[in-house]
Amino acid sequence: MHYTIREIQKQEYPLLDHFLYEAIFVPEGTDPPPKTIIASPELQVYVNRFGESEDDLGLVAKADDKIVGAVWCRIMNDYGHVDDETPSLAISLYKEYRGFGIGTAMMHEILILLKSHGFNQVSLSVQKANYAAKLYRKVGF
Repeated sequence: MHYTIREIQKQEYPLLDHFLYEAIFVPEGTDPPPKTIIASPELQVYVNRFGESEDDLGLVAKADDKIVGAVWCRIMNDYGHVDDETPSLAISLYKEYRGFGIGTAMMHEILILLKSHGFNQVSLSVQKANYAAKLYRKVGF
């Protein structure tokens, strides 16, 4: 599958709301939460006013002439918070585009971008049962 990864553009920031919902882990056999869940304060820290801080960094993956994934990070007090100098990461990829290496490539690219901005570490939070935990281990978490 052909895809490209590039920095997210300002006009694409609203897409992060959608990708935040897509990133919510829904165990097999359970119903997904309502889309309104992303309005909760504990999830809004990932997207609210994204781009207003110089520490807000993000990339998107594009395939089939559409954006199919996003990875972004910012310094925030989220589930994976380490300290006020370590950004936390979020990643999301449409289900039909998983398994083609796009998520792994996005992770590698965001780590390069973070390093170029002077960050020595990044955090993330994931449930053990989440299929993405394998991807995170593969890239060094």
